[in-house]
Amino acid sequence: MRKFFWGIVALIIVGAVGFFGIAPGYVEASMNKIDGKPLPKVSAEAIVLHKTLTIVDLHSDTLMWKRSLLERAERGHMDLPRLAEGNVALQVFSSVSKTPKGQNYDANGADSDNITLLAVAQMQPVRTWGSLLERTLWHGTKLDRAAATSKGALVKVAASDNLDALLARRAKKESATGALLSIEGLQNLEGKAANLEKLYAAGFRMAGLTHFFDNELAGSMHGLKKGGLTPLGRDIVRRMEDKGMIVDIAHCSRQCVTEILAMARRPVVSSHGGVQATCKVNRNLSDAHIRGVAKTGGIIGIGYWDGAICDTSPRSVAKAMKHVRDLVGIRHVALGSDYDGATTVRFDTSKLVQVTQALIDAGFSDDEIRAVMGGNAVRVLREGLKPMAGAEG
Repeated sequence: MRKFFWGIVALIIVGAVGFFGIAPGYVEASMNKIDGKPLPKVSAEAIVLHKTLTIVDLHSDTLMWKRSLLERAERGHMDLPRLAEGNVALQVFSSVSKTPKGQNYDANGADSDNITLLAVAQMQPVRTWGSLLERTLWHGTKLDRAAATSKGALVKVAASDNLDALLARRAKKESATGALLSIEGLQNLEGKAANLEKLYAAGFRMAGLTHFFDNELAGSMHGLKKGGLTPLGRDIVRRMEDKGMIVDIAHCSRQCVTEILAMARRPVVSSHGGVQATCKVNRNLSDAHIRGVAKTGGIIGIGYWDGAICDTSPRSVAKAMKHVRDLVGIRHVALGSDYDGATTVRFDTSKLVQVTQALIDAGFSDDEIRAVMGGNAVRVLREGLKPMAGAEG
């Protein structure tokens, strides 16, 4: 009987080690892939130009996973060493608080959640197991801890002053990469507008209203009803603009996007995705919505995975960017990788020179490439963020 008892205990221990120690890394490696297909040769011209760029990427989900931002990983698409190799000046890190089981682009309910099991398996604080708000606050804490222990190599950006200081350091050839916190779906407000204050105090400065399902604020492009803004959603958009938080329309339903663009008083972003003209996937923007984003002075971040560009080649990234440029002008094109967002891509962030090369091959001028790779994003962030005196937290 004793042997049987200890045998059961041993099985439980082995199972726990597998669940808590191995499963999270295995899950991430299986969801965030590099497809291994051949990449074009990079020219000396592209290498030289790339080193002079101020690069900003509007969307990564790296904070969702259990690994250090400061150490090079053998899985995923992004970490600080690879950001430095890619010459990234500022990375926007998004918080994912909930995703539905059987996630798809067409129709998802809000009655299931994959992230709860991930939070438990990654041994996150117990408070994050049952609270979407606490999950996002935990992601903010993870970034804060990484920045605090990076010896200045990773710098949190929560105000226009922070951005200017970061760019001044990089202009002096100091090694520093900025990090700005964003949110993928404001279901983490848990239906309470007052929770926006907690998120702002934690340093979150950009947010999309929805993710893969309809919530209390608006309909999702991938939800069941796909409706527009609710009264709470309208209230939150106004509060975000007043506080200096940038409104992100990625994943919003068509009606939601139309209504946000109609009421926007500040530049709006589509942080990650594509355009219907080059890739007919429902989440991608129509020409009418591209024009609407441009009218606000905003930007459209083009992603690198097949749901955004219908394959993973750098050439297809440039093709989508060219469409936006030709339709509304170069000022409205940006990068929106969706790295580490359960995506398969052709190249990780260390190889962003591939995008520079693709833009050269597509006939973009040096000035246009500077705008696309980060200049446009810097402009919108400067306009959207408040100075430090008005952005405490």
